This record gives sequence, structure tokens and C-alpha cells, in this order.
Amino acid sequence: VQLQASGGGLVQAGGSLRLSCTASDRTFSNFAVGWFRRAPGKEREFVAASKWSGTGTIYADSVKGRFAISRDNAKNTVYLQMSSLQPGDTATYYCASRGEAFSAGSRYPEDYYSWGQGTLVTVSS
Repeated sequence: VQLQASGGGLVQAGGSLRLSCTASDRTFSNFAVGWFRRAPGKEREFVAASKWSGTGTIYADSVKGRFAISRDNAKNTVYLQMSSLQPGDTATYYCASRGEAFSAGSRYPEDYYSWGQGTLVTVSS
């Protein structure tokens, strides 16, 4: 499945953005999806993940309470609603789907099979 991430941009600290990850294949609804990010000069890190059904959401401690992952399987789309953004959230954000159907979300990038191209989020202070 091909994934297309969008919705990134420049936002001031304290602001909000909603990222979208749209899949080319309707079977996308059968797979868990995760969001990861990579800041300049840093390793890729886990942000959030959702079970194929949209339940069983998990978050990195750094974003818990500020970010929310959701999905609309009718639209083959997963969202990442980001609020109270901080300069430390500046990164390229990637969505990914697992290769095993009906699985739970995972914090580990090696558990994901398909990756989107990334969308840049820049938070100014």
C-alpha cells in the first residue's frame, strides 16, 4: 500500500496542526498505523500508533495529552491532531502501516512495512 502524508507547515508555538495519511488501497483499514518523526540531526522516534480498528492508541510520553491519532477507514485516512505545539516538535513526520493485518500499533519502526514520504512540521518560538 502507498501512503501519502500531508498537512505539515509552519506554526507558532502553542498552535495546532492536523496531519493526514491517506492510503492508496482500501485494505489499509485492516492494518495498524503509526506516526514517527525525525528532527534534524536526531534519530527517528515514535510518536503515536493506532490499532487497525482505531482503538488501542499509544503515544510517546513527549506528546501524550497534546497529540491525538484517529482514523477514518471509509476515507482510507489516518490523522494526527497536534496541539500545544512546541519548537521541540519540529521534525519531518512520517506515517507507516504494519504488514500484518488486524494487528496492534507498535512503537518500533521495524514493525512497519509501508512508509509515507514525510511531511515537515516547523514550530517557531
